[in-house]
Amino acid sequence: MEQLPKKPLNLNKWIVTVVMILGFIYSVMITQLDFTQLFANLGDFTEILVKMCSPDWGYLDKITNPLLETIKMSILGTLIGSVIAFPYALLVSQNIVKNKIVTGVFRFILNIIRTIPNLLLGAIFVAIIGIGAVTGVFALAVFTFGMVSKLFYEAIETIDEGPIEALTAVGASKMQIIRYGVLPQVMSYYISYVLYAFEINVRSSTILGYIGAGGIGLFLERSLSMYRYDRVGLIVLVTFIVILVIDEISNRSREALTK
Repeated sequence: MEQLPKKPLNLNKWIVTVVMILGFIYSVMITQLDFTQLFANLGDFTEILVKMCSPDWGYLDKITNPLLETIKMSILGTLIGSVIAFPYALLVSQNIVKNKIVTGVFRFILNIIRTIPNLLLGAIFVAIIGIGAVTGVFALAVFTFGMVSKLFYEAIETIDEGPIEALTAVGASKMQIIRYGVLPQVMSYYISYVLYAFEINVRSSTILGYIGAGGIGLFLERSLSMYRYDRVGLIVLVTFIVILVIDEISNRSREALTK
């Protein structure tokens, strides 16, 4: 009976594995991570959880408008960011703009914007504009712009070049090439990315409100600072239900686009 040939030892995988293990151990040592602290405060966690499981339903009237404000922030931020991202993604697509210097500069700017986290964006706009929903809209718009631009230009660069070459051969202008050769191939992707960004923004807007960017996050921060965990439980529950409904609608919409 013939023996199966042994697979050669993949040294690179072993090196990567060892480096990751050493990196994990080093990180634990540097951060002084102690897992026993989690279990030491388990009693306090249980007490807080019990209070959160008994929501203050009388507080529902006061958080309805802030919750609607959070949804409005998400809609406006997603709309503004995605509208600006549409032409920007075309500018950074190398199969649309052949000048590598132009695409390189615009991609560099995009990469800088994408490195800024949501909370930092919110803090910056709070310092510039002040506390309120407008701050949250701007922060979400910048985040949406960075994410949708990145995903959309990558989709554009993977399209079939056949229609573009055919339109170029008959002397079509750049705008005609984009309209008839590019957009029909990528519009479903664009709408899908916008819906995905909206899902993320609904979640992010709650956290942004915590730092003063408007919405229900402000009431979450107040409730936590007053140790009103019954109100915190209500806010978490209502936010969870809204996000669940929005996610379901968004998922069904994306499924309809792919059919």
